[in-house]
Amino acid sequence: MGKFLPPEEQLKLIKKGVIEIINEDELLEKLKENRPLIVKAGFDPTAPDLHLGHTVLLQKLRTFQQLGHKVYFIIGDFTAMIGDPTGKDKTRPPLSKEQVLENAKTYEEQVFKILIPEKTEVVFNSEWFSKMSAEDLIRLTAKYTVARMLEREDFKKRFKENRPIAIHEFIYPLLQAYDSVVLKADVELGGSDQRFNILIGRDIQKEFGIEKPQVAIFLPLLVGLDGERKMSKSYGNYVGIKEPPNEMFGKIMSIPDGLMWDYWSLLTDLTEEEIEEMKKGVEEGKLHPRDVKMKLAFYIVERFHSKEDAEQAKQNFIKVFSKKEIPEDIPEPKVEVNSTEIPLVDLILKVGFAPSKSEARRLIKSGAVRINRKKIGDINYKVSLKDEFILQVGKRKFARIKPENVILS
Repeated sequence: MGKFLPPEEQLKLIKKGVIEIINEDELLEKLKENRPLIVKAGFDPTAPDLHLGHTVLLQKLRTFQQLGHKVYFIIGDFTAMIGDPTGKDKTRPPLSKEQVLENAKTYEEQVFKILIPEKTEVVFNSEWFSKMSAEDLIRLTAKYTVARMLEREDFKKRFKENRPIAIHEFIYPLLQAYDSVVLKADVELGGSDQRFNILIGRDIQKEFGIEKPQVAIFLPLLVGLDGERKMSKSYGNYVGIKEPPNEMFGKIMSIPDGLMWDYWSLLTDLTEEEIEEMKKGVEEGKLHPRDVKMKLAFYIVERFHSKEDAEQAKQNFIKVFSKKEIPEDIPEPKVEVNSTEIPLVDLILKVGFAPSKSEARRLIKSGAVRINRKKIGDINYKVSLKDEFILQVGKRKFARIKPENVILS
């Protein structure tokens, strides 16, 4: 069975960074049973890459693992084909099975940057849903009412505004709840936006005869680099966990000082006491916020890459940003062109420093583009590719353009 920390000590570690536990007394009772609890969290592979916002749940799962509990990481390959309607103001298009499986491949590799592999059970919910008959599905839907579904804010709003709600969107929360029935989950973790779905899991477990239903633990949505909105690729305020070390380090260093305490709390193994001690050091002027943030950036880069990568990224940051120098290891991309003279807008696009010409123009207009350190503000500027030069976009993107890497087509 193994030796567990006293229940009260476990509870204190579990509560770090948590918004709400339903029900804390129930969780304490489960912890007093002195057995490995079954803890689950589900991720629908709707995109191939995870960002730091996704890892908030992974970090809490890791805490449970360190306390000796059993973690189920559910890849919602079946539910992803429906699409979670949470927070959506319109019906989202379902993904194809091929898209879902392609995205799911990368998830297993990425999550073990945080989760402990030998203490993690990775399961695909198609394992049980693909065996479910039409009769089984009807029996499941009979256990919940439309009135209860319409209590959910996003459904209520759409219904009131006479906007479509597809039937399959009602089924999604029931399927998520059924995952908890199959696994006999003691605890389910989710972001604050998953409150409705996870609480349905408690109801449905009771309907299937589970006397002590799962405890629901809700974590905050990680605020992105802008310091305002939740981290999201669609807002462009994210840090991808597969991003290069220098990019990752630089992005963490760009967050507002006040936000770094949430990052320390939600993304690291440090205790609340250790974080509070650093915070006190900053408030008393004993520690500089930049140094504490640099320590955070180092921690995160080391976790997703290596200690050597983190050290190199740190030195690069100091060199480029503190001393205003150009980094040593600059990519030297091959550029395929029709002529040895090219509009700067097109060059920015070709080296991958902007997703579109309109964004490249915006970067030039905003003064974010330099050639050999000289700021270029003319969106019609043309560059000669006959001589070597360094292209810089923003604070972190550099490319050395060399004539021998120019391919005329």
